[in-house]
Formats: sequence, C-alpha cells, structure tokens
Amino acid sequence: MKHLIAAILVFFPAAAWSLSIPVYHTSDVHGWYYSRPAKWDKENSTRSIGGFAAFSSLVKADKDRILLDSGDTFQGTPEGTLTKGMATAALMNQLGYAAATVGNHDYDYTEANLKVVISSSSFPWLGANVYIKDTGAQTGYLKPYVIVERAGKRIAVVGIAGRHTATSTLPANVKHLEFRDEAAEAARWTREAREVGRADAVIILAHLGLGGDVYGKTDVSTRTFTPEQASYGTLALARASKAEVVFGGHVHTGLEKGYHDPESGSLLAESYFGLTSVTRVLLEFDDVTGKFTGATAQLLPLWTDTTGEDPAVTETLKTYSALVDREMGKVISASEVDLGTSPTGLDSGIGNWFTDAMRRQARTDAAFQNTAGIRADIKKGELRIRDVFQVMPFENTLVKLTLTGDQIKRLIADNLRGGFSKLQLSGLKVRFRNTPEGPRDIVVERSGAELKPGDKLTVATNNYLTTGGTGGKVFDEAEKSEDTLLPIRDLLLKDLKENPLKAAPEGGRITRLD
Repeated sequence: MKHLIAAILVFFPAAAWSLSIPVYHTSDVHGWYYSRPAKWDKENSTRSIGGFAAFSSLVKADKDRILLDSGDTFQGTPEGTLTKGMATAALMNQLGYAAATVGNHDYDYTEANLKVVISSSSFPWLGANVYIKDTGAQTGYLKPYVIVERAGKRIAVVGIAGRHTATSTLPANVKHLEFRDEAAEAARWTREAREVGRADAVIILAHLGLGGDVYGKTDVSTRTFTPEQASYGTLALARASKAEVVFGGHVHTGLEKGYHDPESGSLLAESYFGLTSVTRVLLEFDDVTGKFTGATAQLLPLWTDTTGEDPAVTETLKTYSALVDREMGKVISASEVDLGTSPTGLDSGIGNWFTDAMRRQARTDAAFQNTAGIRADIKKGELRIRDVFQVMPFENTLVKLTLTGDQIKRLIADNLRGGFSKLQLSGLKVRFRNTPEGPRDIVVERSGAELKPGDKLTVATNNYLTTGGTGGKVFDEAEKSEDTLLPIRDLLLKDLKENPLKAAPEGGRITRLD
C-alpha cells in the first residue's frame, strides 16, 4: 500500500490537485422567466431555450455553486412588470442566488418598489457606488459587497451600478442618488474586501459592459483594446481593482469564453440577455496552499432539450402565468407583416410603426422614440396585449412639444453615433454622412422640403426623453411641453385596433450617405 501511495504522489504531486468552485452568472433577464422558441436563431428557430426552470436544472448537480446576477432583473415582460419584480425575487430565492447588483431598470418602478423587492429577497442586492446626494451616505438597502463562503473559501462579491443609471431609468426616480465613478469605487471596495473581509478571491458584479466595439455573442479571446476603449466599462473596473473575475451586463452581450485581460489578470465575462444563456466560471484554488490559481469561463445556452426543466420551478412559473394570462392573452388586432429591427441600426420596421402610431394618436407633425426603448418585434398573425406589452414594457407617457427646425436637427445630430441612430422617427426624413468626428451634412426633410431653422413643428415623444433620459437634452428647449399622462402602451394598443397592420410602414427615413 505504501508503494502504491508513493507512486500516486509521484505521478500526481500535491500541487497538481486543485479545488474548483463553480460560479454561474446571469444578467439582463428582463422578466424572461420562461423558456420559448429561439426564433432569432435560423438553425434552431423552433427549439426551446431559456428560463429559470432550465437554469435550475442545469445547476442542480454542481456542488458549492454560487449564483450571481448583474441587474435589470424584471422589467420587460408582463410577468415581471405586473408583479413589479416580486416574481423575480421569488424565483431567484428558489434557485438560491447569492447576490445581485442593481441595474438601471430595477429602478423603473421607483426606489420604494425596489426596496420592497429587495426586502423580499433572501440574498443581498449590491451597489457599492450608489450614494445619497444630500448626505453622502450609502443607501442602506444596497450593500457594497458580500462575502460568500464555499468549500472553505471566502469569495467577495462587489457590486457596481452604472453611472448611466442617472439617465437610463426615469431620471426622477433616482434624482436624489449619486452614482460615483465605477472604477474608483471598484478599486476601493475590492481592497476592503481583501483586507477587512479576508477574501480569497474577489468578483466584481457590474451593470456595465466590456469596452470597445464588442456587441452580440462574441469570442474576444484574442482581442486587444486601445487605451480609450479600456477607459470605461468592465475593462476599466478590472484594471483598477485587479479583481479575479469581473461579470458585466447592460449591453446584452455574451462572451463565449470570457476575456482574460493581460494587464489586470482579471477574467471578464458577460451572459447575453433574457436568460437564454448563462456563464459558468470555475474558480481554481491550490489544494495545498489554498491560493487562487486561475479561472475559466464558458457561455452555456439553456437549450431545454439538453438541460431539462426543473419541475418545482415550472410549478412556480405556472402561478405567475395564471395571474397575467387572462389579461395578456386577449387578441386585440392582427398583423399581415413581420416588423423587426433594422440590420443597419437606422430606422426599422418596428420603429417606423411605433412612431407612426405615436404621431397618429398625438396628431402631431413628427414623433420620436428612443431606439433602445423598443424591446421586441411584431410577428405576422394575431396580436395580443402581451405582444404590445413586450414591444413597449416601460410605463412611459406621451409628451407633446413644439420644437424649431434647428432644435430638431440638433436632436437628431445628438443621437447619430457611429453611423447608427438612437432615435426612431415619424413625419421626417434624414440624410447624413458618417465621419470619425461624428455626423456631417445632416439634411432633415418634411413633406419633401428641407426643414428650415425657424420652422416650428409639433412633436410627440416620451417622458423618459423629456426628463433627462439619454439623448433627449434638446427637449429642455421646447417652446411648449405638455405631458399628457397617457401611457404610450395604451396608445399603441388603441392604434392597432384602429389601424390594423396591413403592410410595413414606409422605410428609408434615416439614410447614411457613405
């Protein structure tokens, strides 16, 4: 026996043994609690993917697992919105999450509502860089970090909200809060977690994305980033904090195998959108010294024919389905066309219909809607309340204004970035040239004639843009501004009943000339 043990130690020295702790990451679930067909995947368009039941089934076999989420948990579907996040709390409790970082849309139904969700959660919510403006104190309901103990190891999880939260939720909801520099706060609290919390490894859980031009589901393992690209987002957090792992979100990107940053030594990962995929990171520790030795990441699609679906979670989901199906399943109209987003990132079928409907209902000359505020496509066939709810999940109201031609041109210029438009529009046509310095030679036309600086037009838009939302600063200059307090979603439903979709709206409203 002694000889056998000696032989094993020769071939497998003690230093070769390691302890592995699995960490699973989700982000930007946006209320997509259920599996559904992967209609966006041409090869698997009818195959079922996603949801908490599939996720639960996937992780059950992993001992000592840690489940984390980077925010934007519930806004976006009827189940999430109508329960105002309480379904999120119940499901994340059931799966055994260890922590979540607050996302901008978690504030959409007011801070008071978010506090109720947090008080109903069996795990802490994090936001190390969120402070109260008047006092400089932290909020109390968000912790800066938490220590999670697994397999004898102390894993610190530091939560960082995006500074963009000040304008990427309804600004009035967070006007009393200060979202401090993400990288500086990440470095500060990582240091405290190591020194005071005696952490064996630190994970940053952020509602920010990787810098640079990284979008979609991407293998970035061989990428290099310029200093400017590394100055913001999770890469800046990694280099400031030297955390072992940085999980990101907000930009709805998935990183196939994560990104090992050679400068900081950190592993960066992101987990896409809508709970269709999750990231599994393995934290490795030397079994003899106990020291952290490295981490690997893998983005895992939640194909239900592979993962299965946890029956206990499925039962929980049925409870929430029953609550909303009676209302959301009502047929209100029909569409004879598919309306989706534009591959060029400029005007889209769904954006054109959305803004046309706003303009019709408001009886204005023009209408503007932020592109990022349109969250789903319309498919050919019967249209239910649920379909419109998913196109417009926000509780925005219609605002009517009067703007000059000069103001409208500046509004459009402010929202043309990198050759793409952050606004969808109706009643106007735009031509521009894209340059590295920004848009040039912008021409705005109405009814075939170029808009003059002194022309005055009535405009319809939403109260997110008129109260400080990203890209809407020109609206502050409006000669007249009236919040009708009419929910835009209700107006879209009304318009569909009055104007069933027989054909796609006229396109080509925003044209890039180069």
